[in-house]
Amino acid sequence: MLEKKAELEERDLGKQPLTAEELDALIGTRSHLDYLNSKNELYRTRKMKVFPPSRAEAIRLMAQQPNLIRRPILRRDKEWVFGFDSEKFAALLK
Repeated sequence: MLEKKAELEERDLGKQPLTAEELDALIGTRSHLDYLNSKNELYRTRKMKVFPPSRAEAIRLMAQQPNLIRRPILRRDKEWVFGFDSEKFAALLK
């Protein structure tokens, strides 16, 4: 991304987790399910694919356990990419 001269805002969620309010604003009107990391242990043990949490519960859990948040999250204007996908990143940066 940097070689494309894209402006990048980076945040270490381990050191500076997102609050529930920040997550709510970030998710906006999009599906909260897009933000859940399906590779996370909590996601798997709670069987969130089969029993998805409500928006409020997902936000609460992501605020408590930042590793439950699917990363990276890239945004350009109204387009979003969740999780690492080099093809989607490239398309977003064109």
